Amino acid sequence: MVNDFFALSTASVGEATGAADMIWLTIAIPLLSFAILLLAGKAADKWGHWLAIAASTASFVIGAAATLQLIGMDAGSRVVESTLYTWIPAVGDFAVDFGTRVDPLSMTFVLLITFVGTLIHIYSVSYMENDPARRRFFAYLNLFVAAMLLLVLGNSYVVLFIGWEGVGLASYLLISFWNQVPEYATAGKKAFVMNRVGDLGMLIAMMSMVASFGSVKFTDVAAGVGNVSEGTATFMGIFLLLAACGKSAQFPLQAWLGDAMAGPTPVSALIHAATMVTAGVYLMVRSGAVYEAAPTAALLVALVGLITLVFGAIVGAAKDDMKKILAASTMSQIGYMMLAAGLGPIGAGFAIFHLVTHGFFKANMFLGAGAVMHAMSDQVDIRGFGGLSKHMKITFYTFLAGYLAIIGFPFLSGFFSKDKIIEIAFTGDGVQPWIFGGITVLVAGLTAFYMSRLFFGIFLGKERWTSEGPNAQHPHDPSPFMWVPMALLALGSLGLGALLNYTGFLTWLEPAIGHVPHEDPVMPIPVITAITLVSVAVGVGIAWKMYLASPMPKAAPVGSGLTRAARSDLYQDAVNEGLFMKPGMALVAATDTVDRTVVDGAVEGVGTAGPAIGNAIGKLQTGYARNYASYISIGLVIALIAVVASTAF
Repeated sequence: MVNDFFALSTASVGEATGAADMIWLTIAIPLLSFAILLLAGKAADKWGHWLAIAASTASFVIGAAATLQLIGMDAGSRVVESTLYTWIPAVGDFAVDFGTRVDPLSMTFVLLITFVGTLIHIYSVSYMENDPARRRFFAYLNLFVAAMLLLVLGNSYVVLFIGWEGVGLASYLLISFWNQVPEYATAGKKAFVMNRVGDLGMLIAMMSMVASFGSVKFTDVAAGVGNVSEGTATFMGIFLLLAACGKSAQFPLQAWLGDAMAGPTPVSALIHAATMVTAGVYLMVRSGAVYEAAPTAALLVALVGLITLVFGAIVGAAKDDMKKILAASTMSQIGYMMLAAGLGPIGAGFAIFHLVTHGFFKANMFLGAGAVMHAMSDQVDIRGFGGLSKHMKITFYTFLAGYLAIIGFPFLSGFFSKDKIIEIAFTGDGVQPWIFGGITVLVAGLTAFYMSRLFFGIFLGKERWTSEGPNAQHPHDPSPFMWVPMALLALGSLGLGALLNYTGFLTWLEPAIGHVPHEDPVMPIPVITAITLVSVAVGVGIAWKMYLASPMPKAAPVGSGLTRAARSDLYQDAVNEGLFMKPGMALVAATDTVDRTVVDGAVEGVGTAGPAIGNAIGKLQTGYARNYASYISIGLVIALIAVVASTAF
């Protein structure tokens, strides 16, 4: 079964022709634009953002052309590889080619990254209009897009890893973009360091692949994983999961995601919708053959996703910062995707399905949050808003589309994608489907609650801001540069799920992920759908009762122990400090003490011993003949005693 997982993709790899042969340009163009914008300096301040938009748009056009080329091929031929050059020449049986892989999975990501990324570029023209470092910001956006495209287009884990590191660098540069604020700089470092923990997992997994297969190429790993022991495959799977947890902010490496909101809002949209956090899901699905050979590792992937989707939902329900609510929502929704990916081929396709629809409605809502900030003096606390629907009608309706999509309103995007994951969570044997399925249904209701709380708190209810005095606010819709991208993403939030569902999206993915088997859940699908919708309705109803029927207090109430814990991110930073940071600091302090007392002491002792010995010997050199005669006499006596003693014994 393992060898069948990628059977189609490994059997049909062909030489690239046409647009697929030029796919490397999707990476090279934004990378070149990044270099130009940095090297041109202030001379590019007036036109740099247009160059960045043109570069991202060009990547989308090339990606769309390559996708159309794949669609025109027979399903069995929709995997095209191209070797750009030999990066690491043969060392024994090991060599690494720098190449690309064009298949339905990679091209799905290419279209998502470039289309949503281009809209975010356009939005940023107005959002960053008054920032003196706007050119540098657009350069970093181009770097982010180029790195993510390299990640998904590489034909091996090594090429993927280069893009993986590029995404980490770009996220650091953008999260800490306003690094003149110390906490923003700290947030960037936090994301960077926690991602390095995940990178260690990727490196260890690749070392295991080299030792087991003599290769890190996707096709070689897929073909060889069935010939290694389950323990070896499990080892690879666990460390690949560690890498995914770091990049996709999954438990236990999720603590950086909320702090990443320090960057400009377009960065948040890019990270959460089209790039960084989706990389871990891509890695899990691309490594499907490994998890088919390692059921224990696959179950661990599902459990991590299950824990994270609950974790994110609890945190999101207690936050007042609208961007951090959306960040917690992303953590939870990626948890749904990881859960699906851990359930095998039946879930991999639905994980990508939900990833694509989520990319649209989450980018839509982040950009909507940015529009609210733009109009409300950069405020983010939902307790200080209310009633904005009357003043920001375009923002209200576009955000409404994203809100309804994420809660799974019938026949919108989330209904077709997230609810499919809930259905497959109910498949399997024993108690597992009841536990997995039950939790996903409950979290669907919790998602509806906290997203309704967010939506109601911003746009509906009594106005909790003032239009008079020194702190007066005058909310208004943004410029077309901002609302047009929001509108296009809103259209995707409304209809993309239905489009993908009824045009055979899962069949499109099969050449890359293998045949998606059909498995009936433990309950009839209409029953699961009904239970899910009831859960969603209850969540919306509770939010309505608490935040519309009753006035929302401007100050957050103290709340219960769980509420306080959720507002503190369930103490994830305290746990990390207690388990890792403080012991690490103690170890460093102990090492420093040993270094100063033992190592430095020994070196300094040698230095001080020489002069001390010299001074002692120098005192014997008096210059008086009588002293030297006495030394000779004493030495002679000692010599005679030694001779007599040796003769006697």
